[in-house]
Amino acid sequence: MKSLWNSFKAAFAMFSKIPVPQVDWTRENMKYMFCFFPLIGTAVGALTLLAAWAGVRLEFQRGFVAAVLTAIPVLVTGGIHLDGLLDTADALSSWQERKKRLEILKDSNAGAFAVITAGTFFVLYYGAWTQLLYDWKSLGVLSLGFMVSRSFSGIGVVSIPKAREDGTVAEFSRNASQTVVRNVLILYLVLLLAGMVWISPPRGIAAFIAALLVFVYYRHMTMKYFGGTTGDLSGFFLCLCELVMALTLSVCTAVI
Repeated sequence: MKSLWNSFKAAFAMFSKIPVPQVDWTRENMKYMFCFFPLIGTAVGALTLLAAWAGVRLEFQRGFVAAVLTAIPVLVTGGIHLDGLLDTADALSSWQERKKRLEILKDSNAGAFAVITAGTFFVLYYGAWTQLLYDWKSLGVLSLGFMVSRSFSGIGVVSIPKAREDGTVAEFSRNASQTVVRNVLILYLVLLLAGMVWISPPRGIAAFIAALLVFVYYRHMTMKYFGGTTGDLSGFFLCLCELVMALTLSVCTAVI
């Protein structure tokens, strides 16, 4: 039980700005960390629904509420995944050989393509939120989507080969109980799919398929261009997955 509690604290300390008691970064404490990674998505989803409800109740302008919803994932996570999105954008846009791309991922400086990607990402995300307000079925599905993206991301960490053996993801994977983590995350996905379908069958299925297709693309891309995954590439996937789900649901609100 203590190991599970410490793994819970490690997940929230590493991947969120939510205050948790301090934990030692030992192998035992990191063993089940990714089993609790999707719960950070629970916090993001809950705050999203709360902010949307408050926006309606207090009659804020649609654009203001959409801006708040756009910012919530960044505020909860501290932008750790967004950093991976921007580093990956620079690496992919360089069209260099694999070794050079991996070096670009480690470079803390943001290039032109990172800036362009950040602007495009936030514009599309903001646009999706303005379309989704106030479709409560779509908001409910997307609130679960924040857990879906993290479940797929965790599966990627323990199942996709690593581009660098000395990287953060490689370290997390070595310390994780991989079979347990993978099975727990698959169970999450089954339950989340059921929940999304229960809220709205067409929206739930569409959003889940969108997330699955992004994961397939992510695995192909990481193996082709980087020889495996890294922490930055995992962040790239998570951001892209959530954006694509939001855009998919935006389309659903117009056609369903």
